Amino acid sequence: MDVYALSPDAAKLALPRMVPLVMVERLRAGRLPMPAWDGIIARASRLSGLEERLIAAVVRAESGFNVGAVSPKGARGPMQIMPATGQELGLEDPFDPQANVEAGSRYLRQQLDRFGLLELALAAYNAGPGNVERFGGVPPFAETKAFVSRVLSELN
Repeated sequence: MDVYALSPDAAKLALPRMVPLVMVERLRAGRLPMPAWDGIIARASRLSGLEERLIAAVVRAESGFNVGAVSPKGARGPMQIMPATGQELGLEDPFDPQANVEAGSRYLRQQLDRFGLLELALAAYNAGPGNVERFGGVPPFAETKAFVSRVLSELN
C-alpha cells in the first residue's frame, strides 16, 4: 500500500518512524546516504567500464551528490545531464539517481571512446563534444576548465 496516498501529511508521519530523522532531512534535501551511492556507482561502473572513483568524482563535481540538482542551463540530476542528451541516452527520469548515473556514465564512456583522453572526454562531457572538436582540445570556458581540473585532481 502506498502510505503517501493516504493523505498529504502521511509522509510526515510515516517516514520519520521508519528511518532516523537525519536520513529524512537528507532525503528532503535531495541527498542519499553514501552506502546508497556506493551501490549506484558500482553498478554504473560495471555497465560502463569506467572506474568507480571517476564516476564518483564526476557526480561530486557536477552536483555534490544532489539528486534534485538543476543547473541554470537546465542540466538535471546528480550527473547534470541536459534534457536533449538525456533523451538521446533514453533517460526517462533525470532525478532517478540510478538511471541518471548510469546514463551519465554511459555518456562519459562514449566521450572517452571518441576522444581517447580522459581530459578531453571530461571536457566533452561538460561543454559538449562539438566544442572540444571546434577548439581542438579543452574549450577555453572557465566552467569547463574548472570542471576538468576538479575531476582530475580528485583522481590523483
